[in-house]
Amino acid sequence: MRDEKSAPLRPDAQRNRERILEVALAELTRAADAPLSTIAKKAGVGQGTFYRNFPNREALVLEVYRYEMQQVADTAVQLLRTRTPDQALREWMDRLAQYAMAKAGLADALRKSTGRYGSLAQLGHGPVTRAVTLLLNANEQAGTIRPGLPPEDFVLAIAGLWQIDPHSDWQPRAKRLLDLVMDGLRAGAPGPSSGPERA
Repeated sequence: MRDEKSAPLRPDAQRNRERILEVALAELTRAADAPLSTIAKKAGVGQGTFYRNFPNREALVLEVYRYEMQQVADTAVQLLRTRTPDQALREWMDRLAQYAMAKAGLADALRKSTGRYGSLAQLGHGPVTRAVTLLLNANEQAGTIRPGLPPEDFVLAIAGLWQIDPHSDWQPRAKRLLDLVMDGLRAGAPGPSSGPERA
């Protein structure tokens, strides 16, 4: 794959790439085994253009997943601007759960085309870990969670989201799981000097 940092794509090439990713997200979410030829056709690009951007299914699926995880991660900053730290953390967890359920087809595509990845929680690790670090640090400074929790431990604690059947009545189960994680984070917290009461 090309080194995009040293050689930025031309505007038309960038548009092609974004269109492929947009179509691929929709198609892979709907059907994990969506043919690459169908994705290329619906994106309005030729096979040559498609394979220049994504030489194989694994490259495409990983890029779509990374892009989506970056979108989820970016909401942490937005939430911290408008919510108290503990509200931002809890709402971000809910958004992650919604993402995990809505993109179950994409997760299936990942499992099928990237067998060497044992856990979906490991994918998008960088952006998600940065978002978690930001949220945990804000809460630690506010005294709303126990101090010293490594972001990796938090990611492991919420990894159960990916075990929930997205075709079930998943919302109550996800809420119970995330409430349990949040209660664990609050146990041993020094407590905020001021602010809203805990939910």
